[in-house]
Amino acid sequence: MQNLKILVADDEPEILKIMTKKIAERGYAVISAADGEEAWQKIRNESPDIIVLDLNMPKKNGFEVLQELREHPPEEKWQPVIIVSARGEMDDVKKGLSLEAEHYLVKPCSVDRILIAIKLMAGLIPQRKSPSEIRNEQHLS
Repeated sequence: MQNLKILVADDEPEILKIMTKKIAERGYAVISAADGEEAWQKIRNESPDIIVLDLNMPKKNGFEVLQELREHPPEEKWQPVIIVSARGEMDDVKKGLSLEAEHYLVKPCSVDRILIAIKLMAGLIPQRKSPSEIRNEQHLS
């Protein structure tokens, strides 16, 4: 599973640099985005396997990126989202989970906690069906 592509989206350059470096050290291919619009473009163009998403970003916040992803998912695969945000209020956590984020971590948190979440999501990928597989099963029943 180490050959997975991880998108890290965060508007704080130092946090983005540290997360990108630590995740890459674990053998993952890492792409980064410094704002929500760039994150959305990279989700569409580079099809990452797992998305690590900050909420407070310019141009498009993380909630908007997540909502767009869930409303317009890629046909070929499920892309789990790990929110990593300073927004730790219960309403923010509930909103993230209601938009189908798979995991929610509150900053400040260690990169090790993010790596554990990535490993957890990586283990779920083979078991999760893509949107097109789910539709095909519904047509058969």
